[in-house]
Amino acid sequence: MDFAFDARTEELRAKLLAFMDEYVYPAEAIAHEQRQLLASPWDQPVIVEELKAEARKQGLWNLFFVDQHSLPDAGHGAGLTNLQYAPLAEITGRSPQLAPTALNCAAPDTGNMEVLAQFGTDKQKKQWLEPLLAGEIRSAFAMTEPEVASSDATNIQTRIDRDGDDYVINGRKWYISGAMNPDCKIFIVMGKTDPDGEDIRRQQSMILVPRDTPGLEVRRAMQVYGYEDHSHGGHAEIVFSDVRVPASNLIGEEGGGFAIAQARLGPGRIHHCMRLIGMAERAIELMCRRAVSREAFGKAIAQQGVVQNWIADARVTVEQLRLLVLKTAWLMDTAGNRGAHTEIQAIKIATPRAVVDILDKAVQVHGAGGVSQDFPLAELWAGARTLRLADGPDEVHQRSLARRGLKKYL
Repeated sequence: MDFAFDARTEELRAKLLAFMDEYVYPAEAIAHEQRQLLASPWDQPVIVEELKAEARKQGLWNLFFVDQHSLPDAGHGAGLTNLQYAPLAEITGRSPQLAPTALNCAAPDTGNMEVLAQFGTDKQKKQWLEPLLAGEIRSAFAMTEPEVASSDATNIQTRIDRDGDDYVINGRKWYISGAMNPDCKIFIVMGKTDPDGEDIRRQQSMILVPRDTPGLEVRRAMQVYGYEDHSHGGHAEIVFSDVRVPASNLIGEEGGGFAIAQARLGPGRIHHCMRLIGMAERAIELMCRRAVSREAFGKAIAQQGVVQNWIADARVTVEQLRLLVLKTAWLMDTAGNRGAHTEIQAIKIATPRAVVDILDKAVQVHGAGGVSQDFPLAELWAGARTLRLADGPDEVHQRSLARRGLKKYL
């Protein structure tokens, strides 16, 4: 593996860093002010659309679409590899509330677009993928359920029953990210089409459900450590009551839902880890600025040995994590997602856990300011801590890694 970024990556990094300095960081306060004046907290501040227009103008658009999934004939995607995208996603992680959305690289849309690109029919791509790629609509991925341990996807209870030329959906989902956003027009719903099937990994299917379908009720917004995550479109509880959609809305084949979910989650997990490193970098920067600007017990906080240790340990940790993420991205490019399975799980375990600790130290250096709305640290901490649950909790990945490591000894 060559650790140097190639010319294309360096060009995009320079352009993106300038975009962040000139447009994104100044927009953070503006977005907050504009949100206070909106009729609904779930509406999009005007500044976000302005950022999207500028990013598209500069060619900083749909960067997440790695070359095997990009659609050059349609003018979508930058044709990057995972290794090229990694340092760019890291930069956007420094402002996770704005930057990924501005570049049309925000979850859950990225994963949903990849699913449609890989498994969707021509009609599904025309109706839903193209407006998603253009940033005209948003989407959600409805999998997690309150009644079962959704860390085991075979537990999913939502039913998708065939009825003539339609499917009828019944079930209850929660923590469906992005669903409170009125621009969220389409849901990819995971449910069981064959609940009694012999193979428990072939019982599930995925289907497209438009937001305005009768029987679909967005019941409430779920809080995350007290935050409603307005900038991410919230996390909704949704009830499906006899929701009827055409059979042509099925993604792939019946029984293919589990395999599609695994294909979707691989890139999603590494994208989160890329952005987490950017969050950690911003936390270190804020911690250093705070430490040199405040005094306690007769000297600058930066001169306190314990704070110096925190800063040093944070730097070492970030450098280690970045190398592991880059290795994983390289393996995904050269050996495929399956070939990088162990590394994807490793970064999913290590990165959120370590970044939470770095953010916690940054909060500590800021004192009361660290838990306030005047600094981004508390919200960043909540987001990083949540990622120890999202896309599979730590323990699931640890279990899988341990079983893989033990297998050759059994």
